[in-house]
Amino acid sequence: MKKEKFKIEYVFDKGSKNTLWPWLATSSGLAEWFADDVNEDGKNFIFYWENYPSYAELLGISPYVYIRFHWEEEDPHTFFEFRLHDDELTGAWVLEITDFAEPGEKEQAITLWDTQIKELSRKLGL
Repeated sequence: MKKEKFKIEYVFDKGSKNTLWPWLATSSGLAEWFADDVNEDGKNFIFYWENYPSYAELLGISPYVYIRFHWEEEDPHTFFEFRLHDDELTGAWVLEITDFAEPGEKEQAITLWDTQIKELSRKLGL
């Protein structure tokens, strides 16, 4: 089955993109909230959950704007991306996540992201 693309946004009304960016774009930052451990070698990343590795390739990065990864075992047209932008009305920072899910599994994927972002917020002290 073809996975469906979806986007979700999380608002960070405290902190700055300078504070948030290293948690999204470095192996040590990602290991604090996204996975149990993360290793990187150039554009190749290994994410560990319960000692099980998942391999991803860094597809693109623009510092303090976005970072995009592709899971090696997934369809080549899929990816997951973290993108930062400011909310012009409130001045808050918005983390936009783009991901893909199997039909009927989108709500489960969003719930997982909600849990991960709560952990990120906790680690950031927000």
